[in-house]
Amino acid sequence: MYGMLLESVQHYVQLEYGEEIWKEILKVANCKYTVFNTHQVYPDHILSSLATACATVTHASYDSFMNFFGRCFVRYFTNFGYDVTIRATGRFFTDFLESVDNIHTQFRFTYPKMQSPSMYLTNVDANGCILVYRSGRQGFTQYVMGQLLQIAKDFFNLKLAVKVLEKANSSTGTKNFVIVTFRLDFDNRSYVSRILHVTKEILGLLPAFPCKMLLELFPFGIIMNPSMKIMGSGDKFIDIWRGEDTFLNKPIEHFFTLRRPKGISFSWKNTLNLQSVMFELECNRGYVNVDKPSNGSDSPIPGTKNVLLKGQMKYIRDIHAIIFLCSPVINDLDELPEQGLYLNDLNSHGLSKELVLAGWQHNSKLEMTFDKAEQRSDELEKSYELLDTWKRRGDDLLYSMIPKTVADRLRTGKTSSICTCESFEAVSILFCELVGLTSSTVKETMVVVTTMNAVFSCFDELMDKFNVYKVETVGQVYMVASGAPERTELHAQNIADLALTMLKAIKKITTLDGNGVEIRIGMHSGPAVAGIVGLKVPRYCFFGDTVNTASRMQSTSEPGKINISCGSKNLLSMEKYKIESRGIVKVKGKGEMQTYWLLGKKQ
Repeated sequence: MYGMLLESVQHYVQLEYGEEIWKEILKVANCKYTVFNTHQVYPDHILSSLATACATVTHASYDSFMNFFGRCFVRYFTNFGYDVTIRATGRFFTDFLESVDNIHTQFRFTYPKMQSPSMYLTNVDANGCILVYRSGRQGFTQYVMGQLLQIAKDFFNLKLAVKVLEKANSSTGTKNFVIVTFRLDFDNRSYVSRILHVTKEILGLLPAFPCKMLLELFPFGIIMNPSMKIMGSGDKFIDIWRGEDTFLNKPIEHFFTLRRPKGISFSWKNTLNLQSVMFELECNRGYVNVDKPSNGSDSPIPGTKNVLLKGQMKYIRDIHAIIFLCSPVINDLDELPEQGLYLNDLNSHGLSKELVLAGWQHNSKLEMTFDKAEQRSDELEKSYELLDTWKRRGDDLLYSMIPKTVADRLRTGKTSSICTCESFEAVSILFCELVGLTSSTVKETMVVVTTMNAVFSCFDELMDKFNVYKVETVGQVYMVASGAPERTELHAQNIADLALTMLKAIKKITTLDGNGVEIRIGMHSGPAVAGIVGLKVPRYCFFGDTVNTASRMQSTSEPGKINISCGSKNLLSMEKYKIESRGIVKVKGKGEMQTYWLLGKKQ
C-alpha cells in the first residue's frame, strides 16, 4: 500500500499547500515522479525525501510532516472503504491493535508487494497499553504515531497520547529491522473490564480438564514448552508422522518452518507476544515414507507432501506451555492423498471438510501463490539490478574507448563508424613520454610496467579536471587532445593547464627501486581530423599534420619540460602563462622550427 500512501501525501499536500508548493517540493526532493499510483511500487526513500523537502520548503520540522503523512493516509484510505475493515476488527481500540498483523495479511491479496510491519501488545492496562512496532523501513516512527492518533480519533472516538519508550535495531538473515516501543495512553477501562469479567466470572466457574481432551478437539494441535520443544500433539498429527517418538522432546524448529508471521525468529517470547496473530507452520516431512520405493509413475507418492498448518498460539498457564490450535490447509480433494490425509482427519467441529468438498481456495494457498510470485518478482528485480550493473560497466568500457557523445550517436544506429569522422579547424594535442626507463631484464621490465601503471593511472584521474580527451597510450607515450570531439575555443589553455599539472603530479611518484620518474611533454595546436577506426576494438583516433607535429614536439623536448610550438604559443595569453623562447630547433620531417618552453602560470 506504499503507492496509496504516496498518493495520499500528494493529495493532501496539494490540498493544504497548493499545486505550486507541491511542485517545488518535488523539485527539492529530486523526485522523478510527478504523480503517484496506488498499485505501483516505489523506492522506500521517497517518503522521507518528500518529508525533508516539505520541511525545507515550509520551514516546519521533518517529524511534524511524517506525523502529518500518517494522518493523511488514514483519511485517504477511508475514501476507498478500507475503514470498514478497521471498524469490524473489534469493539475497542485495543482489539484493533491486536488485529493489525491479521489485517495486513488480508490486504496482501490486494497488494501482493506490500511490505507490512509487525505490531503486538505487551502490556495492557486501564490507562492504555504498550505497543511494539517492528519494520524493515527506517524513519517511520512519527508516521506510525500519526496513523494511530488518527485511527483512535476517527474510528474509536478516543483521545490518544503516544510517546516513544525505546528504539532498537535487529537483524534476521540479511534484513535489518527497527524496533520501536510505544506507550499509548487512552481510556482503556471498558476493554480491561471485559477481560476481567470473562476471566473471573465465566472462566473461573469452569473446572480444569486434561490437555488430552484439548488435543482431541484439535487433533493437529502441538504443545511446546518454554524451550520450544514439543511436549505433545494430537492423534491425527501423530498418524502423519508415523509414530510419536520421532519428534517428542525435540526442538520444534527441527520439524517445522515458520511461514507466518514473517521476519521473526520462532522463539518463546515472540510466540507469547503474538498470540493474537495467525501462525502458519509448514511441516518438513522430507524423511516420511523414505523406505517406500518409487512406483515409477508421475503421480505424487502419498504422504510425502508437506502439510501446512494454520491456527493460533495460546498460552496455557496451568502447565506453562503454548499450544498451537490449528488445522491443515487443504486446497481440494486431490491434495488429501498427497499429504497422507483423509476427510475423516479434518476437524469435525470446523468448516474444513465443507471447504474441501466445495473446492474453495483457502487464503493461505493464495498467500503461498503470492509468496512465490513475490519471490520471482524479487529475483527479477535483482536480475534487472545486475543487468544495470553490467550495462554501466559496459558503458564505462565503451566510453573509455570512444567519447561519450560519439558513442551515443553510434548506439542510435543512425550512423556508421565512418560517418563519425569530423574535421576540426583547431585542436590542441599533447604527447607525454616517460624517459629513463629501461627493461633489459625481467626485473627491470616489472619496474617499468609498475611505474607506467602508476603514472598513467595518475594522469587518468586528471582527465576529469580539464576539458580534455585521453586518446590513447602507446608504449610509454600518453596522448591527450582538447577541442575534439567537444569543440572549445580554450583547447590550448586546457592542454597547457593539464601539462603543468602533470609535471607537478609526476614528482610524487617513485619507482619500485626508489628512483624518481621523469617525463617530457610536447604540445601543438592546429587543424585535425578525428573519427572511429576499427571494428573489433574500435578507437577514436586523430589524423593530420597537427598530430605529427605534436609528436615531434615531444620527441625534441627535454625531461621535466614542456615543449610547445609557435601555433600553441600564439593561442596562450602571455599575461597568464610564463613562456620562454627556446629558439630554432631542427625537427624531423619539418626542418627548422621556432619552439618555446612552457614554464608555468603567472601569479
